Amino acid sequence: MPLSDFPRYPLTFGPSPVHPLDRLSAHLGGPRIWAKREDCSSGLAYGGNKVRKLEYLVPDAIASGADTLVSIGGVQSNHTRQVAAVAAHLGMQAVLVQERWVDWPDSVNDRVGNILLSRVMGAEVRLDASGFDIGFRDSWRQAIEDVERRGGTPYAIPAGASDHRLGGLGFAGWAHEVAAQEAELGVFFDTIVVCTVTGSTHAGMIAGFADLEAAGGRRRTVLGIDASATLAQTREQVERIARRTAALIGVPRDLREDEITVLEGWAGDEYGIPVDSTLRAIRLVGQLEGVILDPVYEGKSMAGLIDLVRTGRIEPGSNILYAHLGGQPALNAYSALFTQTVREL
Repeated sequence: MPLSDFPRYPLTFGPSPVHPLDRLSAHLGGPRIWAKREDCSSGLAYGGNKVRKLEYLVPDAIASGADTLVSIGGVQSNHTRQVAAVAAHLGMQAVLVQERWVDWPDSVNDRVGNILLSRVMGAEVRLDASGFDIGFRDSWRQAIEDVERRGGTPYAIPAGASDHRLGGLGFAGWAHEVAAQEAELGVFFDTIVVCTVTGSTHAGMIAGFADLEAAGGRRRTVLGIDASATLAQTREQVERIARRTAALIGVPRDLREDEITVLEGWAGDEYGIPVDSTLRAIRLVGQLEGVILDPVYEGKSMAGLIDLVRTGRIEPGSNILYAHLGGQPALNAYSALFTQTVREL
């Protein structure tokens, strides 16, 4: 059925803002770069891309009679922070499994940033020593069972709200939102750049833009920048979620292979560990635009964008829309990287 027929519980202020990054564009030369700001999209705990996804999961959770949202992520998960915020907003409980997905030696890693905010909002936080994996986890299943055992009614939300039958709808809607904003701004974004890890943000965009193209819209390129360092697994998940979401919203054709692009080269060797290009991208955008990126997601996707522009992979006449997904609270857990000012200009 069409996307507009799916129930949606509003958790955002409305369309997330779009604005040009003109100093960055001039510095790099060639394409004009714009940003669409999921970090400014909601009043719930600093917002972020997962709030948009949760707008479609919440009606399902309410209809199921749930009283507890149960989810999982790394210790500094942006997703679990947003689940905690939505649970508080709805008057529900939240149980969050926080696994050790990032082997980062900061002594306050489990006490600052996202996890601090989740505790402030009253979530039950469960630290677990398991390492990174975007698949289903025994620790999460155990948390769901524990809620049931003590008489609660859990609603299970996988990592990133991604591998859920409704997980791609939020960013399918984002694609339609972009088309409306293009009409207002008088611009066409031929290239979209987005970070991809658990996959449904990127996958939802693919499905949404395919839906628009099938209705007569112009073709565009959606470039997913891998930050998982598990490229094959991430690419498979993006494709699976994109195809499932496209079928769910009634896209009247199969997705093409060239619509599903996940690029490697900026993730480093491990999820959540920033590399030199990550830090350079964070400093460059901060110093040129006053826009703050994080070391896990946006720093890596921006590093990819910068290199794609500099090497000409993105053509000079393009209009690029950079999806800022909102991960800045995690910066607190990487404070040792920013003890001195390093100029990038």
